[in-house]
Amino acid sequence: MQFSIQREVLLKPLQQVVGVVERRQTLPVLANLLVRASGSEVSFTGTDLEVEMIATTAAENVQDGEITIPARKMFDIVRALPDGAQIDLKLSGERIALNARRSRFTLATLPANEFPTIEDIDLVERVTLPEEVLRDLMDRTAFAMANQDVRYYLNGMLLDLQEHTLRCVATDGHRLALKETKLESSVGARRQIIIPRKGVNELVGLLESGEGTVELEFGRNHLRVRRGGVVFTSKLIDGRFPDYEAVIPLGADKSATIERDVLRSALQRAAILSNEKYRGVKLELSPNRINIVAHNPEQEEAQEEVEAETVVNDLAVGFNVGYLLDALGALRGDKVRINLRDAQSSCLLQEEGNDEARHVVMPLRL
Repeated sequence: MQFSIQREVLLKPLQQVVGVVERRQTLPVLANLLVRASGSEVSFTGTDLEVEMIATTAAENVQDGEITIPARKMFDIVRALPDGAQIDLKLSGERIALNARRSRFTLATLPANEFPTIEDIDLVERVTLPEEVLRDLMDRTAFAMANQDVRYYLNGMLLDLQEHTLRCVATDGHRLALKETKLESSVGARRQIIIPRKGVNELVGLLESGEGTVELEFGRNHLRVRRGGVVFTSKLIDGRFPDYEAVIPLGADKSATIERDVLRSALQRAAILSNEKYRGVKLELSPNRINIVAHNPEQEEAQEEVEAETVVNDLAVGFNVGYLLDALGALRGDKVRINLRDAQSSCLLQEEGNDEARHVVMPLRL
């Protein structure tokens, strides 16, 4: 196996796949990338047995073959080479030589047949949508995922596919983020899958804001995403996601509409004197204003008063200020609407006049 390629052309696929490779592995071959040269293309595959990423690029002087190469070492070498360098890779026995101008490197390899790959995903549904739409869906909900929760099904993101709609939902039990988009074509049956946290993070890092499209392939135990010359595959979490629609407060007859940036700035200032452990702030809603109050164990206090269009007489509810700020950061538009039912129920934050993005924050007892 051998091929020639320019540094910048090689660096991009390596950047896309190297993040999947864990620094600590159960098998030596998992520290490597599978390199396959065929025709006029070279593909690079990285995996941790749960997430797999394959990136393909064009190359010159290709001699067909496959081998596995240490992922981190190869990435670091290519990144450190000067811009515009022409790189030649050639396999000789169990070593691969990488030459560029006056630089020469020899790397150890492992056989390609030892490398685990995901072949058939048992496809049940296929959906195509704009790349920037999928990125927006995931980017605006991923922050609400749990991290190392014993409720393992919360350590990921739900993709809820139904008729003409795709929803991304994430929750850690204290707050919930939901974003949906309309699909151009309908699907046969409703499907719900949970992508693990690492898979979500890798996919968000892969997607870009552009005019391209991505293809989502829903398998029985995997999700596969095809984007240009990259194929992303992730195992799914085998569990039942909570009934998230039951968490969204219905019948919330009390509301406040306010400038998003004004509310966010006021919360950021009040948070300075909030309890460092619980991060609690109290929202006191009354006609035409919201009073934000924060206390800490040192008996220090912060108060912020902001104008708002309210449909409420008097109501005081406590929340984790970090959760409110995360939700406001994920919303778009100039104004947001806060919907409440009573002092014991959660609040619903939405963009004014837009129901596609919904954020629910559970109350705190202060």
